[in-house]
Amino acid sequence: MKLRRLRDSIATRLLILALAIVTVGAVTRYYALSNFLREDLSKVVEAQQLALASYVAHDIDQKVSQRETLLIRLAQDLPLPLLSDPPRLRQWLRDHYDYQPLFSIGIFVLAPNGRAIADYPPHALRLNNVYSDRDYFRAAMAGKPYIGRPVIGRTSHQPVLPMGAPIRDASGRVQGVLVGITALGAPGFLDLLQHTRIGDNQDSFLLISPRDRIFVSSSQPDMILKPLPRRGLNPLHDQAMAGWRGAGITVNAKGVEEVSGVASVSSAGWFVVARIPASDAFATVERVKNFSLRNTVVALAVFSLLACGGMYIVLRPLFQAARHADRMTRGDLPLEPLPISRDDEVGHLIAAFNRLLHKLNRHQLELARQAHHDPLTGLPNRALLTDRLHVALAQAQRKNGLIALLFMDLDGFKTINDSHGHKTGDKVLWLVAQRLSLIVRQTDTLARIGGDEFVLLLSDLDEHADEVARTVAAKCLDAFSHPFAADRADCQLGISIGIAISDGCHHPDRLLQAADQAMYRVKKTGRSGSETIRL
Repeated sequence: MKLRRLRDSIATRLLILALAIVTVGAVTRYYALSNFLREDLSKVVEAQQLALASYVAHDIDQKVSQRETLLIRLAQDLPLPLLSDPPRLRQWLRDHYDYQPLFSIGIFVLAPNGRAIADYPPHALRLNNVYSDRDYFRAAMAGKPYIGRPVIGRTSHQPVLPMGAPIRDASGRVQGVLVGITALGAPGFLDLLQHTRIGDNQDSFLLISPRDRIFVSSSQPDMILKPLPRRGLNPLHDQAMAGWRGAGITVNAKGVEEVSGVASVSSAGWFVVARIPASDAFATVERVKNFSLRNTVVALAVFSLLACGGMYIVLRPLFQAARHADRMTRGDLPLEPLPISRDDEVGHLIAAFNRLLHKLNRHQLELARQAHHDPLTGLPNRALLTDRLHVALAQAQRKNGLIALLFMDLDGFKTINDSHGHKTGDKVLWLVAQRLSLIVRQTDTLARIGGDEFVLLLSDLDEHADEVARTVAAKCLDAFSHPFAADRADCQLGISIGIAISDGCHHPDRLLQAADQAMYRVKKTGRSGSETIRL
């Protein structure tokens, strides 16, 4: 009789119904949440991988372009009479190599027959060696600067990147080839890619040459200069070889599922792959699934012991908080701390949620700042400068006004780093930023875009833009008349300033390039100063 009453009791039926609802809801949430988390997290991870690949690709592209540009300039400046005087030619190479040693293995000159006639730094195995079989020699002899196939160097016996540039006479005929060799793992070149890891992943980055069908570099040393896998093993890799760039989930040649981002290194025709195993990328999903499953079982066991009224009384604040949070997620209410009605476990949970919400908001603000500001000086970085430059150019074009861009490079900063260490160098850079910040207006933008490179954007100028820019440049030069006191050391610096004036009809990269070129002409004079280019 008691069993029948217990079976027919409305409390029992409500409890069974509640348990059934909770069980069905838990199972549904388990699968729905798992799929939602994976889909949502995959978008985040793909965006992160693409951002990492783009950052590394941009860094490599700049370094390759810098070396190619330098080699072309050296080839243009090389006096042709030196081709018949190897000792003087070597001295000329030495003078220019010491000034800007971007090629870690060295530079050398090849005669039209491919024989090396002079090099620096000198290497006994390189001189008189014949390089006529190299692709960069053939291309340069045909009149085209060329980034060669990465190979194991004949003299260095390590992976290197060769480049060749034609040496022409006054009539434009090629009289020889200037070659620059850089070790792939040289500091300041591809060492960032080779030594950077994403979490515990030992194979985080790949640098691939579609033209040569090899891995140029990799976070995994044994893959460097190895041939690419055959077509069909990795669909995303096949798309990237065909020109696709972006991010996605794929299965690599080893059968491992991974999330990959692909970005181009346009100067060399390469592309960078940033990848992370799906097991690492979606580890949070598995933990959430396990956590959800365990807690569902425990909740059902505890829930079966509670009366319907007791469950309602105990969980009523949680239901209210859930409804409040649900309305916030649907946009009916603004994101704000949930109200706490009782100081119990439910209240503590809501308080913890409120603290977490506060931390997430603060973290998002900090991430937004870090994405657009230099972490050392607090100045805008290249990304924020580019955005403001686009806006300034558009306003200048609309208002028929002018803007000025001051490209500033510190003179003597490398000596400070070498003599006093990078900590002192960082302090000096911070002090430089502080002095320059005192010069600019609130409407101007002072940015740090490189190690010791600063850019000042003067917007909303009239026909006196040249005079204003020169006045500001003079103030910048005057700011460097006094030494910088950093870590009990007085550090004297100079500054070279290139000024570009535009009416808003030029691309930001063109404006930056013009200012950069003007700055380099000032720097070649060997003293601080400024030069103006009006586009």
